[in-house]
Amino acid sequence: MKELFEAARAGDLARVQALVDADPTLAIFAAAILGDMPRLEELVTGNRSLVSAISTDGWTPLHLAAFFGKVDAARLLLNKGATVTALSTNQMANTPLHAAAAGKHPDIVQLLLDHGANANARQHGGWAPLHSAAQNGDLESARALIAAGGDVSVRADNNQKPLDLALTAGRQEMVEFLEAIGAKL
Repeated sequence: MKELFEAARAGDLARVQALVDADPTLAIFAAAILGDMPRLEELVTGNRSLVSAISTDGWTPLHLAAFFGKVDAARLLLNKGATVTALSTNQMANTPLHAAAAGKHPDIVQLLLDHGANANARQHGGWAPLHSAAQNGDLESARALIAAGGDVSVRADNNQKPLDLALTAGRQEMVEFLEAIGAKL
């Protein structure tokens, strides 16, 4: 899976194809990462259970589409029955919403919220999606999360709030936004 991620990030489609050819079980994950809609449609139509497949490193196809910003792939997976609240089976124990927030993809954050994702879901370390949005300075995602009930005063296990992370990361616009809606240290 690591090789697949690296090849996809580098835009090396030939390498992605070679990896899938060598291990056909990677096909659904590659299609989700790349947003390859024809292939994704073909795979999930042929085997609906693939929407719930877990990669060797613990991700569902929806996690991968969310992180890599493939909104059409995420929408297709949701429409085919992917679980919006699925937890990764790896150390992060996060949801697709966490993945979308970490990847800075507000359109997917909104899509997942519209499909019932919990704006206050916690992953390993007690992080909520708003922690990632604040740290990344992703105002659109932060607005969507807060509109969906995201708690600006949520604390991670290390006691950090989203405002703490925005300050530490030097995200001044985010700091001002969070303070304007009542966030305090």
